[in-house]
Amino acid sequence: MKRETIHIENLSIGYPGKSRSWVVAEGIRASINSGELTCLLGANGVGKSTLLRTLAVFQPKLSGRIEILGKEAGDYTDKELAMIISVVLTERCDIRNMTAAELVGMGRSPYTGFWGRLRGHDKEVVARSIRLVGIENLANRMVHTLSDGERQKVMIAKALAQETPVIFLDEPTAFLDFPSKVEMMQLLHRLTRLTDKTIFLSTHDLELALQIADKIWLMDKVHGFSIGAPEDLSLNGCLSNFFARKGIVFDKDTGLFRIENEYVASVRLAGHGQKYAMLRKAFQRNGILASREVQSDICIETGGLDSAGYRLHLASGETRMFATVEELLDAVQPLL
Repeated sequence: MKRETIHIENLSIGYPGKSRSWVVAEGIRASINSGELTCLLGANGVGKSTLLRTLAVFQPKLSGRIEILGKEAGDYTDKELAMIISVVLTERCDIRNMTAAELVGMGRSPYTGFWGRLRGHDKEVVARSIRLVGIENLANRMVHTLSDGERQKVMIAKALAQETPVIFLDEPTAFLDFPSKVEMMQLLHRLTRLTDKTIFLSTHDLELALQIADKIWLMDKVHGFSIGAPEDLSLNGCLSNFFARKGIVFDKDTGLFRIENEYVASVRLAGHGQKYAMLRKAFQRNGILASREVQSDICIETGGLDSAGYRLHLASGETRMFATVEELLDAVQPLL
């Protein structure tokens, strides 16, 4: 069952100065729940890292309250915080002469001390954390031999070994290729379900966040904060307003963003399924509006995956067949 882990009331964040403070954002009111993956989205320089560091008590807030498990964050001792919050930063860790399992074991330092020995329970926690992340095959590898994606998984296992109810991550997918980004976000989402932890992360991977996150925080200098489930933010227009940029369109049907095309021609398509979608995409990329709703002198039948090629019906009544999208594009463009 979800429960409120972090409560934020009238929070102002920024950097204090001798004469005046530099305010990055103010009036923030929100809550973060256990068992949810929450993603913080915003443009570069909007203050995502500042907010994350403030929530993690790495830097002081300007005003307001941050309550973690019902207690003001600033009232915790450093040792208590280390047992409540774990943080995975975006910087690459350059560690040598240490295995992945040993690095995960360092997550136990709040309980053993930095130079403390791992006892029976500590070793069980480390082994369980490694299993949860699915990196048993990496346990005996030296950290410096790991790929960026593998190393990030080890750091997440270390955070799990710290046994904190809250995990903050700053750009966890920053250095990863796309399949690894997907895998990382799916892993974090799965961990919220398996462990009931509160996982809060900042990211620039908009499309992944909209598909995987349970809750989205939109941070903007003009509109302030918009917080909610991705679907609610889609329906109420927050997402389309937030990312209103020339050349970008929010598609309410899919809940995702797409590139806005300028059309110089149009053509009617008839068909369905993947072939229809891919041909429509190819025409749009070339400045041609193509769909079933368009009325034009020529028409293209895409058929389904079980039919070969594409059928072009000309205004003269002639029909031509094309085997590939590329061939069809080359033939149609001069006719429009």
